[in-house]
Amino acid sequence: MSTPVLVTKLFIPRPRPNVVPRPRLIERLNDGLHGSLSLISAPAGFGKTTVVSEWVAGCGRPTAWLSLDDGDNDPARFLLHLVAALQTVAPEIGEEAVSALQSSRPPPNDVVLTVLLNEIARLPNRIVLVLDDYHVIDTEPVDVALTFVIEHLPPPMH
Repeated sequence: MSTPVLVTKLFIPRPRPNVVPRPRLIERLNDGLHGSLSLISAPAGFGKTTVVSEWVAGCGRPTAWLSLDDGDNDPARFLLHLVAALQTVAPEIGEEAVSALQSSRPPPNDVVLTVLLNEIARLPNRIVLVLDDYHVIDTEPVDVALTFVIEHLPPPMH
């Protein structure tokens, strides 16, 4: 049986009512789109998810969202959910990566990611990928996979 994707992890959280507007943070996030990567770091409860969901609603770019949990410390599950998140904005990518991950003898993660990143590089439009709650990830293989993605980030992806 193939590993199922929990689709609720792919939904961008709805804006909450009575949210305190944070125009300076939104402006900084918009400015960050000129670079490759934006990192939001703050203690729990400071509204990181809220401000990022508000930002992506108005940033004008298709956004792939992945809410991480402890189960994503399994590299195969992490990569499957990463592909599923990206498919919400580019449904045509990732089929080969998913097939490889679900085979009886999956190739090394860097091979799977190379295929995926090459597909992303061919996208005609820029996209945003949000990995929410990355602090729950505490396994080296997932960190290594994400480092590979960041070091080889294709131009269409932020």
